[in-house]
Amino acid sequence: MLHFFLFLLFFGQVVQSLRICSFNVRSFGESKRRNSEIIEVIVEIISRCDIMLLMEIKDNRNRICPFLLEKLNGRSERAYSYVVSNRLGRRHYKEQYAFFYRLDSVCVKQVYQYPDLQPGDEDAFSREPFVVLFNAPRTVVMEFVIIPIHTMPEMAVREIDELYDVFLDVKLRWNTKNFVFMGDFNAGCDYVAKKQWKNIRLRNQTDFVWIIDDKSDTTVKSTTHCPYDRIVLHGEMLINTTTLGSAKIFDFQSAFSMTEEQALAVSDHFPVEFQLRTTRRSSGRTTRYCRTLV
Repeated sequence: MLHFFLFLLFFGQVVQSLRICSFNVRSFGESKRRNSEIIEVIVEIISRCDIMLLMEIKDNRNRICPFLLEKLNGRSERAYSYVVSNRLGRRHYKEQYAFFYRLDSVCVKQVYQYPDLQPGDEDAFSREPFVVLFNAPRTVVMEFVIIPIHTMPEMAVREIDELYDVFLDVKLRWNTKNFVFMGDFNAGCDYVAKKQWKNIRLRNQTDFVWIIDDKSDTTVKSTTHCPYDRIVLHGEMLINTTTLGSAKIFDFQSAFSMTEEQALAVSDHFPVEFQLRTTRRSSGRTTRYCRTLV
């Protein structure tokens, strides 16, 4: 009876939260797609999450996201879908952002590719944010925006600060209050010095809450300790319904009993995540309440 009670307690905690994750899968191209062991790890990491942002996808043939979707849906009764940006970047170097999400938990209402054409401040981003408005009927907030970013390390201070301009643009465009900023900010070590934080609006305004802090280590290498990957929240309701203590780094190396060499073959970054409290158990009927506008 005790074991049954503990099972119910654990199960209840799982189904009453929405897990949102971010992962820079370093140089995710065709060679990595063809490596079955690496793909198995990536699929396992994604399948922990209701929403997963993937970065550093290098795919000029549109193979990686359909391939991942097939793998994900082949192993789970809870179906995933995805949205993916165009190839972004300057000159010949291009990457994509992709969001994989569970259809029984959320849906995508709208997407917006930030144009990065602000007068006098054009081309501020190396890879312009691919902004997504999610509807999540099981959560208290009901809907929220995710603004992803993968900065160029040498331009991290400027690009993180420029996220504030993206915020103002999207807030006006969609008239929404709940925002999640996440991704590989390169926000630490040599790329953002302590004295530079005062120049970053997303940091010096108190209504933006950084839930992955400056002491965190999101790198796989044992010789580094840098909080490159971050999650920042804005919106009183969103912040108040975040599950206490849920913001963390997922150390897949330890979780899957991998060597450092094996883990680095997957990525040199660990995923970061947090959870939102939900108001009801999933009934598999989210699509009834979730009208996709894309």
